[in-house]
Amino acid sequence: MAFPIKICAVCHEEFELKPDKPGFANRCPECSAPEATAPISQHRMDADERKNRSEANEARRQAMRELLYRKDS
Repeated sequence: MAFPIKICAVCHEEFELKPDKPGFANRCPECSAPEATAPISQHRMDADERKNRSEANEARRQAMRELLYRKDS
């Protein structure tokens, strides 16, 4: 059984769309490989940054709560 022939959205070359192909269905394996192997950098937060972010999120939640549930006079 022949696999469907697709055209890559990036390099416009034809390729066979095989089952379990890594990457996107509209990109050839060569064009989708760099995104699959891109390193994911994660920023480590210290205690002060976590506390500041938590306080900011709590303030946002409180403001949204006041906007959504305030009584119109």
